[in-house]
Amino acid sequence: MIIRTALLLLFLIIVIICVIPVVLLAMLFGFREPLLAIGKWTMKVSRAILGLKVEVEGDAGGGDAGPCVFMSNHLSLLDGPILYLSIRRPIRIIMKKSIFRIPVAGRGMRHVGFVPVDRKGANGGRIAISQAAEMIKERRYSFLIFPEGTRSLTGELGPFRRGGFFLARQAGVPIVPISIRGSFELMPKGKTIPRKGTIRVVFHRTIPAPEGMGSDLTPWMQAVRERLLSGPE
Repeated sequence: MIIRTALLLLFLIIVIICVIPVVLLAMLFGFREPLLAIGKWTMKVSRAILGLKVEVEGDAGGGDAGPCVFMSNHLSLLDGPILYLSIRRPIRIIMKKSIFRIPVAGRGMRHVGFVPVDRKGANGGRIAISQAAEMIKERRYSFLIFPEGTRSLTGELGPFRRGGFFLARQAGVPIVPISIRGSFELMPKGKTIPRKGTIRVVFHRTIPAPEGMGSDLTPWMQAVRERLLSGPE
């Protein structure tokens, strides 16, 4: 387990060093897709090093070609990388501001459209949601959101925060629910080294915004919760 972790750290350091000129060129010429492809490849190799297998069920592309907000339960630090790799379309993520301090990788994430959120600021979440909504409308990006806002301590689905639903409503796009299973057992909150094993990712049917939805997001939130708790469709 320790050997696998050491190999992963060495691999990531090598990738960051090698990708420096790619990031600089991408920022100079405005390229984004190559950086997203490098990110997917990095996640694929990292998964192999850690001995993780992923079983995907359902439409991993999220339905039609239009932008959407993917929403998943959140069990482990493994969830983000696994979902980034599993979703068969380019996606962006709203991430805590501190992650963007990682040398090279932070600049690359900003360039491709990942959005930092300042959780300490009173309006940090609102600002991040507005930025992401503009990207969806102007650049046709899709985003991945964890509606619980944090990892589960028990493996059970926690209460939802409203930010991701505000994002989908403000951008006028549907939500694609995703159930992830097995990552809690392999790497629960508080653990830094995952065990080998299989993670199951289930893509559910797209949920459009309810017609005539006003300020009450409850029906939409409840529909997403029911899908996340259900099995394959």
